[in-house]
Amino acid sequence: MSENRFIKTLGNRDVLTLAFGAMIGWGWVVTAGLWITEAGSLGAILAFVIGGLLVTFVGLTYAELASALPLAGGEHVYSFKAMGRVASFITTWAIILGYVSVVAFEAVALPTVFEYLIPNYSMGYLYTVADWDVTITWAGVGVIGSIFIAWINYRGIKFSTAAMFILTLLILIAGVLLITGSSFSGNTQNMQPLFEKGMAGILTVVIMTPFMFVGFDVIPQAAEEIKLPQKQIGKLLIVSVIMAIVWYIAVIFGVSRVLSPSEIAQSNLVTADAMAKAFGDSQMMGNLLVLGGIGGILTSWIGFYVGGSRAIYALARAGMLPKSLGELHPKYNTPHKAILLIAVLSTAAPLLGRPALVWLVDAGGLGLVVAWFMVALSFVILRKKAPDMYRPFRLHGGTAIGWIAVFMSLGVSILYMPGMPSALIWPYEWAIVFAWIVLGFVFYKTSMSKYGTEYSNKHMNDEIARVITYDNQTDIKEKSS
Repeated sequence: MSENRFIKTLGNRDVLTLAFGAMIGWGWVVTAGLWITEAGSLGAILAFVIGGLLVTFVGLTYAELASALPLAGGEHVYSFKAMGRVASFITTWAIILGYVSVVAFEAVALPTVFEYLIPNYSMGYLYTVADWDVTITWAGVGVIGSIFIAWINYRGIKFSTAAMFILTLLILIAGVLLITGSSFSGNTQNMQPLFEKGMAGILTVVIMTPFMFVGFDVIPQAAEEIKLPQKQIGKLLIVSVIMAIVWYIAVIFGVSRVLSPSEIAQSNLVTADAMAKAFGDSQMMGNLLVLGGIGGILTSWIGFYVGGSRAIYALARAGMLPKSLGELHPKYNTPHKAILLIAVLSTAAPLLGRPALVWLVDAGGLGLVVAWFMVALSFVILRKKAPDMYRPFRLHGGTAIGWIAVFMSLGVSILYMPGMPSALIWPYEWAIVFAWIVLGFVFYKTSMSKYGTEYSNKHMNDEIARVITYDNQTDIKEKSS
């Protein structure tokens, strides 16, 4: 395979847009009612505070590692340097499950939103999945949207982030209007009950939060394409996490102030209905929020194509997946074959129908927290194993922050297990997880037998040595100046 490299093109605005736009997505529009119903208004806010704390601590470990080892694949590199090749594959394959789940989620969410804008557009019965009827027009909207987003990503990351910036502005406008309207026209009485189903309700929402916050880790995936000082990479990552925490809490607060529990239960799209009610039952304002939600679908969709394709690219370059997936397009400089692979999975998702929304959130969430656990553990190990490694964004809390991230990630992972009140649903959600594990095992074994462990280890060590050498040279220049 020819030596090909990414081009550094992303600035401050691009990086922040990429992460924040990827994190926000569509979940705040389509599942905010579920959060409030499961945990109560204050319970849902508390769940997102807990989830936000987890993501903040994990994000801090990412910030140091992403600044120290700015290579495509992020988690792939950190876990390899800390724990070796097998751990690196497990970590990266888990994060890819999370990314692909989000991409597939958006392909299912897009036809869902059309039900608000164009009632009864779903026609042409095909079959039934989990008591939900899949139709030609409903699935067709998701399939067409998937192809369009794949095309945007195929054309290059600068093109993708430019589109994301415009769409993120649309999201912010819609969200600010919702929060402003609810502050004036809502009331605290609607927020009753503050807690629903006790701790079980809060935990049910907590396991959804990793899926809602995932996106900050897209920054490390695209690290080789960021044209900024390495220290700035870590700073922007943390800023994006804080912005997302504030956003989700504000949305829950706004919706619960405007809609009563009975109105939330009867609504198919609570955030849009809350927006409409906040402005005097204005359907136009409801539609405006839905447009913001569509913007969220597209930003998240684009962002996770970037993250997923770069993670696949990194594994392929290291010989842990077929090497063809690690090729860059000669004109657009994108991992185009990795993008096409994700496009196939995303395009098939709408064929599972609307029930797949919850399945993808939960199954993908498990993959994410497993990867976050491995990154946090890598952070702790590298503080011991490589204490002199150049760290432009160095955490003052040392390994204490890393251990907090390790135990919080492990704790959330346990919530997905059988016997817990928020366990994954059998058979659908566990089927997704087990199928992904088997697929990864086959890919890994086949690739290792073809390319060999020696090639994989040499490639990774050469890449890490290249970036560390560059960082040391940069550090010397900064000190001399």
